[in-house]
Amino acid sequence: MIETPDHAVPDEQWVRDLVHDEGWGVLITLGDRGLVASHVPVLLDTHAEGLVVLGHLGRPDDRTHGLDGERESLLVITGPYGYVSPGWYGYSPALPTWNYLAAHLHGVAHPLDAAATWDVLGATVDRWEGTQPTPVPMHDVEHYARRVAAGATGFRFVVDRWQAKAKLSQDKPRAVAERVHDALAGGDPVYANPRLAAAMRAELDRRDDWV
Repeated sequence: MIETPDHAVPDEQWVRDLVHDEGWGVLITLGDRGLVASHVPVLLDTHAEGLVVLGHLGRPDDRTHGLDGERESLLVITGPYGYVSPGWYGYSPALPTWNYLAAHLHGVAHPLDAAATWDVLGATVDRWEGTQPTPVPMHDVEHYARRVAAGATGFRFVVDRWQAKAKLSQDKPRAVAERVHDALAGGDPVYANPRLAAAMRAELDRRDDWV
């Protein structure tokens, strides 16, 4: 992540909310054969002290990553992001950019045994399936789920440091940022992005120093 203070978010709760809301990340480690990246579902370990993220990998990715509970890894959580057209600003000259939310979590991924992996899988299903009108919990299909779970390895990612950024047109006058928000909220027929617009609205409403 770019080492500048611009748009940095110092709030750990913001990072926790991003992990919870997105539930998806990229785990990056320096494996025995070089850099390895896997896209993984994630959720917060709400019972842990400090910032801890749970997830799982399909085998043999655990061996490819070299998950040993010792080597440093990077877990990237990306929130809503989208293109911002200079045509939305209402002035010229201007250039396009991207707005985004992201967090980089540095720490160590500890592999879990079969029982703990089963618990992580169940909690992950409950997190997302629970919003369905007729949820299908894992215990309803346990015989089948147990066979599939044998091909997964859970991990417990203990975070020791992190960086987070929310780039949401804070460098623009408020009137311009409002126009960007309106385009993302649905005013633009191509690049509308309601989730990114919602993040902008939260930032606009939060700050009273945006002029």
